[in-house]
Amino acid sequence: MALVRIEETPRWKKLLGYVGPGFLVSVAYLDPGNLETDLQAGADHKFELLWIVLVGLSFALIIQSRSANLGVATGKHLAEHCKAEYPTSVNYCLWILAEVAVIAADIPEVVGTAFALHILFKVPIWIGVLLAGLNTLLLLGLQRYGIRKLEGVIGLLVMVLGCCFFTVMVHAKPSAEEILTGMFVPKLNGPRATSDAIALLGALIMPHNLFLHSALVMSRKIPYTLDGIKSASKCFLIESGLALFLAFLINVAVISVSGSVCSNPIISPENKAQCKNITLESAASLLKNALGNWSSKLYAISLLASGQSSTVTGTYAGQYIMQGFLDLKIEPWLRNLITRCIAITPSLVVCIIGGSQGAASLIIIASMVLSFELPFALVPLLKFTSSEAKMGPHKNSTTVSRVSWLLGCCLIGINLYYLSTTIIGRITSKQTSKAGSILTGVLAFPAMMLYVSLLAYLTFKREKSTESSPNLMMSTIETRS
Repeated sequence: MALVRIEETPRWKKLLGYVGPGFLVSVAYLDPGNLETDLQAGADHKFELLWIVLVGLSFALIIQSRSANLGVATGKHLAEHCKAEYPTSVNYCLWILAEVAVIAADIPEVVGTAFALHILFKVPIWIGVLLAGLNTLLLLGLQRYGIRKLEGVIGLLVMVLGCCFFTVMVHAKPSAEEILTGMFVPKLNGPRATSDAIALLGALIMPHNLFLHSALVMSRKIPYTLDGIKSASKCFLIESGLALFLAFLINVAVISVSGSVCSNPIISPENKAQCKNITLESAASLLKNALGNWSSKLYAISLLASGQSSTVTGTYAGQYIMQGFLDLKIEPWLRNLITRCIAITPSLVVCIIGGSQGAASLIIIASMVLSFELPFALVPLLKFTSSEAKMGPHKNSTTVSRVSWLLGCCLIGINLYYLSTTIIGRITSKQTSKAGSILTGVLAFPAMMLYVSLLAYLTFKREKSTESSPNLMMSTIETRS
């Protein structure tokens, strides 16, 4: 890609030159899967779980900044580092897992776009899925005009999403005092509070985001000196902080809308029943009944913006994953087409067979897959950014390393807990047949053993001695001089 030149003065123009990658990455924290989780959390607990979103996005800033630092300091993104570090068999496993993560992340995005088109224009769900894929390819065609154009379009879609939900929130009239209390006073009241909190955290950090951020930062032309790399890392941290703060505000708006509507004392029995199990499709009906037809239209527009922006970044991440792990030398448009076709197929098949109900169920399955996948991107990232051989003077400090690993272990533990309890709940559920429970157990527990074994290998594998990257060598030379 053509590099974006950074102007050193004035300072505001320098910082503006770095704006873009963080906003592309922040889209994953606003995808339709997150919106559905937020809506349900607000419906069940009003504003009490807002502190979970605050904590989760604070964690995300630390993790995403590690990903950005890896790309800036080494000139290689996460997938390229994995290819250089691990043997071929492990690399193929990591590549397959990363591709599955992209597909799983893409499912809520494609389905969300299809639901939005259905709400706005009564387009059949399966046709909406096809249109979602076509629109994404058209947006990705903006790459030929430079990364800045694509960043601008995605930024505009994020602003549309935010404006729509903030407008609906103003008319829903949530209590500002209760919102602030929910943000800063931790509570887990009620039988579903813990599971909803875990779902909120599990839906935040996407595996493909870690690959994507480490690659996007390389689109800036920076001086590869010690001070140049430090300055770029600081600017990317500020930019990511601003982007994730905006994502936080939009998540707060989404939770506040459903919290206000579903806690209204004069809510109708029909709306009250819908609040118990909100889907991306039923949320439009809920808002229409509670606030008016205009609110459902604004919701559909925001869902369309969320789905389209998220599918673009997901497909973009798929490009870097394929290029990094397989080192395929193919035209960008062809790689886009391959990635898009791989990602859109499951959504299309399920929508044709199961309709809107099948599409809604697919989103839940996709969220579980993403929880399962996260450690296989997170553990290599934390190992590489803590490595002096790879990062040189830019490696994580002892404090940052400890905090990153602690947060990483917490996120992995939360996701493992969520995954395990979901599987056990399915096995012990009265709605599952005896044969289904046995089959689930036979398949799930060996898979969990393999999962833990691969994760242990990635965590404790001795670092492979590699030559320093050109960026790191130049930085080290500058330090010694």
